[in-house]
Amino acid sequence: MRDIEYQWGAGAKSIGMDQIQLPQFTVLGHRRSQKHVLLSTGNYSRLICHIQFIRSMGYYLIQIYIPSGLIVIISWVSFWLNRNATPARVALGVTTVLTMTTLMSSTNAALPKISYVKSIDVYLGTCFVMVFASLLEYATVGYMAKRIQMRKNRFLALQKMAEQKRAAMDHQDEHHTKQTEVRFKVHDPKSYSKGVGTLENTVNGARGADEENPAHSILPPGKDINKLYGITPSDIDKYSRVVFPVCFICFNLMYWIIYLHISDVVDSDLIPLKIDE
Repeated sequence: MRDIEYQWGAGAKSIGMDQIQLPQFTVLGHRRSQKHVLLSTGNYSRLICHIQFIRSMGYYLIQIYIPSGLIVIISWVSFWLNRNATPARVALGVTTVLTMTTLMSSTNAALPKISYVKSIDVYLGTCFVMVFASLLEYATVGYMAKRIQMRKNRFLALQKMAEQKRAAMDHQDEHHTKQTEVRFKVHDPKSYSKGVGTLENTVNGARGADEENPAHSILPPGKDINKLYGITPSDIDKYSRVVFPVCFICFNLMYWIIYLHISDVVDSDLIPLKIDE
């Protein structure tokens, strides 16, 4: 070092930071150092000052965090609506998804364009996933209700065909019984007098056995026509009323605990702002 060598002359008070106020940040303090840089033209002395900021949460809480949380809560209203109220539930789901998209776009437009993921991106991304999942939940409910209704219609059609077939068989058996009984009485009077029995009893017995098998025997035993994969569409809404709020509350607890812990990390050699006052 031939020409000039820079040094911090006043020590910790070399940098004055009295009464510094920023609208979106709070100054924690500064960290100073010095070093020599080797360039093609020679060696140079440099003084370095690092100023550490933390982002003020008041603006972001009011403008971003609280509105996004309320949008997620509004999306849960669809779980309490009747599953047949398709216009209301679809409109509510689509509106919340579009609102979250607009909020995310406006927030990113006001922040620096950086390549890594910010903490606010994690929160808004999770909120978007929650409202999108609530919309998919209704799609699942509608699909299950449609499948169950199709199975009911198929079962009713089979039941109607079985009843028509049984009615035709009963009519045919009744006509055949009358003819057999007349023949039996005319051609075989001895057997009738001995009490051997008439053919009418056999026919009636066979018809009675058929009546013991109702139409619902078409379904396999232990299978409920109102359930698909063991659950009903109403069960999905009931589970969602509990699962969605619990997941969102757990996420908020983890997010704010981790975020506050990270924001409290201060470099060991940082000079707090109060020293300069």
